[in-house]
Amino acid sequence: MQRLRVGIDLDAPASAVWAYVADIPSHVEWMHDARSITFTSPTTFDCLTVVGPFRTVDHMEIVEWVEGSVIGIRHVGLVRGTGRFVVTPLGSSRTRFEWDEELDFPWWMVPPVARFVLRQVWRRNLRSLASRVHSSPKR
Repeated sequence: MQRLRVGIDLDAPASAVWAYVADIPSHVEWMHDARSITFTSPTTFDCLTVVGPFRTVDHMEIVEWVEGSVIGIRHVGLVRGTGRFVVTPLGSSRTRFEWDEELDFPWWMVPPVARFVLRQVWRRNLRSLASRVHSSPKR
């Protein structure tokens, strides 16, 4: 298992951050590696994920939902493991967003390299999320 953790402090209220994070289909708008999301049931979905030359359909299941603060995911496809998004208020107009995953990659993805690359992609994703949340009229 490879542990990946990234986070960012956002100049937006937790409710605005949650509005973006809770809207799973819109993740393709701020996650550069997520190309499409298709729900297969109320709690499961497939995400076409593209990182460089690698393409995979990541099968995911929502296993935890704490309204306004936590989404927990189980990956059951080629890449297996668990992940969580955690939204924590830092006052009335600032929020900490954390993305934490433990993933088991196939050997041919060279797990330490995959971990390094994904951490870079996810940091870019967080900057994209920040840009959307900061410019949002939903505040």
